[in-house]
Amino acid sequence: MSPSTISQSITAYLDSVRLSRSLNTYRTYRNGLQAFALALKANGFDCDKAAINTLREDAIVWFSDALKDLASTSERLYLTAATSFFEYLAAENLAEINLPRIRLLIRQRARRPGVRLPQFPNDDIEQVLNHMLALGEQPVGDKLQHLRDLRDRAFLITLADTGLRVHEACKLVRGDLDWNEQRAIIIGKGNRQDVVRFSDRSIQAIKRYLQARARIDGGSGRELVRLPLFARHDRGAGAKTKPITTTTGRNIVAERVAQTLGPGAVGTITPHSFRHYFVTRVLRSSGNLKLAQELARHRNIAVTQRYAHLSNDELDRGFREAMDKK
Repeated sequence: MSPSTISQSITAYLDSVRLSRSLNTYRTYRNGLQAFALALKANGFDCDKAAINTLREDAIVWFSDALKDLASTSERLYLTAATSFFEYLAAENLAEINLPRIRLLIRQRARRPGVRLPQFPNDDIEQVLNHMLALGEQPVGDKLQHLRDLRDRAFLITLADTGLRVHEACKLVRGDLDWNEQRAIIIGKGNRQDVVRFSDRSIQAIKRYLQARARIDGGSGRELVRLPLFARHDRGAGAKTKPITTTTGRNIVAERVAQTLGPGAVGTITPHSFRHYFVTRVLRSSGNLKLAQELARHRNIAVTQRYAHLSNDELDRGFREAMDKK
């Protein structure tokens, strides 16, 4: 049997990524390998005809050179995709690849991305949360809208008080929550099992929402523990209890930001802004970097360290006293 072509091998590899990794990872790797194929073409390789066993480590040099017009973060993502592809070729014995040389060539050529401090409008987030807390206490008019209000309130407070990523919050089911311990065990980033703790106000907001949803859940014919914690409440859902998607989660944030701060503020606060808000609150209240790392579920404490620059109120006060003193 003749060896596969480069194009066929790329397709086979991306199929494996689609089955084993997240959709976002698949899309990034697909884009990266499309750019890799273009770099090969520019250096005389016809990917639809060239056999995969003709591919050598020098291709990573061509690819790295072709990525210099991109942002450094995009460059590194695409090089990671290409490296992973070479690892796949070596593991499947499709080509003779010197993986240490691949990594050395990348270290010699790839730019290091600059480290940016996480920015988010702290006061605006608190204004949105206060608006949602008051919204849930208003008299019931439209029952469906009231249910959405309670869901959105519980959802936003959960993001702000747990540090959950939006896709993690959307995947929660009722059975994930230990109501007595006020925590949940989830499968987080990197397919790791993590413990997430819930504040009193997030638990209360969730309970209030689920109480209002009791009739719908009771009529679903499914075990309550298997039902989504945050459900759709639209015509498309009908009488069924369906989970919200990450797109719905982002739309909830956008809608409530517009409602509280005006349409011009949409985009200034995203679901991930609530995670930044959470980590900074932990640091400001405790001053404990290790605690913040554990609660945020950061693998590398250097990631948490970036937030410490934002939580030093003494620096802020010292600057004002020095620069604005009259």
